[in-house]
Amino acid sequence: MLHVVLFQPEIAPNTGNIGRMCALTQSRLHLIHPLGFEISDKNLRRAGMDYWRELDVHEHADWAAFRASASAPRRLWLFTTKSRRSFWDAGFADGDGLVFGNEGHGAPEWLHAEIGDAHSVTIPQANSKLRSLNLSTAAGIACYEALRQVGLRPACCGS
Repeated sequence: MLHVVLFQPEIAPNTGNIGRMCALTQSRLHLIHPLGFEISDKNLRRAGMDYWRELDVHEHADWAAFRASASAPRRLWLFTTKSRRSFWDAGFADGDGLVFGNEGHGAPEWLHAEIGDAHSVTIPQANSKLRSLNLSTAAGIACYEALRQVGLRPACCGS
């Protein structure tokens, strides 16, 4: 199982879309509070709340509570525009956590330091003038690349 970790997400539709993807891929979603919205928000429902009952979601009061949780992944990868290492060069493993900062500020410097350069990766962009991908798009790209590397295949596609 993969873990998708959202650090203080701010936009409900992004989290809803990511939740839907996690339900479909049977990945665990971790939400690190504070959130910029209510889980019952109509935008979240519109984006993916109908999948919420199928989702393995864990909410954590803060980063420390997440790290202390028995449900937390053993190894973390930080997806950030500040890394020079492509996520294609990372070796993902079953049980890894894919960490994403929030839409407005990304991941704070202390989180970069805690995870470290060896586990910080970026999704390459052809146009360096643009800031970054949308959070839900980046999480989808990352999750499916990690699933591909790990060898987990949906029932429809064989093994």
